Amino acid sequence: MELRRLLHAVVQSFVLLCAIGSCDVTSQKPAWIEEIKRLDRRSCHASCWIGGVSKTVIPKVSKTQKNSLSVTSPEKIKGTYDSAIGNFGIPQYGGSMAGTVVYPKDNQKACKDFDEFGISFQSKPGALPTFILVDRGDCFFALKVWNVQKAGASAVLVADDMEEPLITMDTPEEGSISAKYIENITIPSALIQKTFGEALKKAISGGDMVNVNLDWRESVPHPDDRVEYELWSNSNDECGVKCDMLMEFLKDFKGAAQILEKGGYTQFTPHYITWYCPQAFTISKQCKSQCINNGRYCAPDPEQDFSSGYDGKDVVVENLRQLCVFKVANESNKAWLWWDYVTDFQIRCPMKEKKYNKECADEVIKSLGLDSKKIEKCMGDPNADADNPVLKEEQDAQVGKGSRGDVTILPTLIVNNRQYRGKLAKGAVLKAICSGFEETTEPAVCLSGDVETNECLDNNGGCWQDKAANLTACKDTFRGRVCECPLVDAVQFKGDGYTHCEASGPGRCNINNGGCWHKSQDGHSYSACVDAGDIKCRCPPGFKGDGVKSCEDVDECREKKACQCPECSCKNTWGSYECSCSGDLLYMRDHDTCISKTGTEVRSAWAAVWVILLGLAMTGGGAYLVYKYRLRSYMDSEIRAIMAQYMPLDSQNEVPNHVSEDRA
Repeated sequence: MELRRLLHAVVQSFVLLCAIGSCDVTSQKPAWIEEIKRLDRRSCHASCWIGGVSKTVIPKVSKTQKNSLSVTSPEKIKGTYDSAIGNFGIPQYGGSMAGTVVYPKDNQKACKDFDEFGISFQSKPGALPTFILVDRGDCFFALKVWNVQKAGASAVLVADDMEEPLITMDTPEEGSISAKYIENITIPSALIQKTFGEALKKAISGGDMVNVNLDWRESVPHPDDRVEYELWSNSNDECGVKCDMLMEFLKDFKGAAQILEKGGYTQFTPHYITWYCPQAFTISKQCKSQCINNGRYCAPDPEQDFSSGYDGKDVVVENLRQLCVFKVANESNKAWLWWDYVTDFQIRCPMKEKKYNKECADEVIKSLGLDSKKIEKCMGDPNADADNPVLKEEQDAQVGKGSRGDVTILPTLIVNNRQYRGKLAKGAVLKAICSGFEETTEPAVCLSGDVETNECLDNNGGCWQDKAANLTACKDTFRGRVCECPLVDAVQFKGDGYTHCEASGPGRCNINNGGCWHKSQDGHSYSACVDAGDIKCRCPPGFKGDGVKSCEDVDECREKKACQCPECSCKNTWGSYECSCSGDLLYMRDHDTCISKTGTEVRSAWAAVWVILLGLAMTGGGAYLVYKYRLRSYMDSEIRAIMAQYMPLDSQNEVPNHVSEDRA
């Protein structure tokens, strides 16, 4: 780790010296300069962009971000290979893409427009997307991809021209020509190793159809339901196309970033790169104008003109202020205010209007309700010959730890400790962040049209559905659709989710009649849904069929199942029948017979009379029994009283004498 820090410091110092004019790469040719230039070539012209200065002299020490490339055919090269994601275009983070590889007969390095050769890679309807294999060399990577994209291809594979570890394909140094096409590149690209490229070429030349699958689903770790991401940026707004792209991104992404932060879905941290001035030059005019804290923290001159405009130290101070705005806002649990500050500062305090200063910054801070005194205290004294804790922490963070790699390209986005590679645009970045959530935990903003298309809208994602009940097993997630039987009104559907889902448990008949037949007609409704053990669907009485797809009306009259008495007249109805009797006869449905209405009435009247008489008889008999019982009880008590006067009973010791002693 210490060796890496030392190398990092040496390179940073060298770049700063180049920025202040203390060295000239083109005029000096010592061996170590040549080695740096060689390393630069191997790093795909990696540029260190700080404060408006872009130099292709930094060895590529940042972590190369890879995606998996699988060859599905032919069999002889079938397998999985590494590929390095290009730092432009829009990689399909969280997704995958299948296609057929084509190696062009002409313009194999793709440095020229394919129209000049009459070549088109546009896929035919129904065919797999076309991936173009091109050779490295002679022109910028971004130009190769741009030319292939214009020819209609869906992705680009660049075969290395030497055996070396995979590195990141970066954008070229800024220029008016490259700026026009870099921001318009939308297809993904990847660098592959030379040996793998040769194997692909051999298979294609042999007449084999080479099918591959580019997989970005594991490019960003997704361990849980919160994503941690960092943005290494710069407050300088006069550095050309990259500054414009960064500022435009900050404005476009602010809304989504604040939604994610306020909802607790993400933890965002802004960062800023600074360098230190070599000890031998700390008292020079250049270092004094570009550094604070006695050369410890520096940024190149914004206009690259030391005699006018703003100095590098102005950029460092504003970077420090933005870091402290974040820290103070975060302490009050309003970390998202950083996005408001940087976008408002960009609009209200631009360099070109000579408002890039403390006074304008204080107005923005005041408008956001932030504590300016806390921010000033956090910033410390830029003139002190001492370390600044905030900027020192930033310099330490530049050196990569674990799988992240060092930060050497600005702007740089890091998602779940992995460096993002691709176009710095709202949709592309949001897609990368959303791929960092554990599946099915992504917030609603990740399922918006800016990020993905709903796969369930296309043929229902190939999942089970019931169009009549508007039910589907297709669930759209950020990484694609999943087929899971739904839970509807506390009723769980069970099945494989692809071809079959069936309601189960209590209440199943309330959900689309449990998947059974049902129909309404002539003011009547019938359903075949039953809860009878293993039987789920059974046609109701009056119908016949499987109970699932159909139940047909049974014609009881024609099939002679009812209303068959001689006096009966049968008429079939849907789900039932009507039976009437001739004359004054009455139909008895339970007995399927006709009886006389008059006889019925007479019998009913006599039955009523007999019921009344029987009731009276029972009442009289009951009253007689009560009377007899009470009379007998009275007589028994009187007899016992008389006998007790003459003959004491065994059941009583003493019987009171009702005759007075005087009379005795």
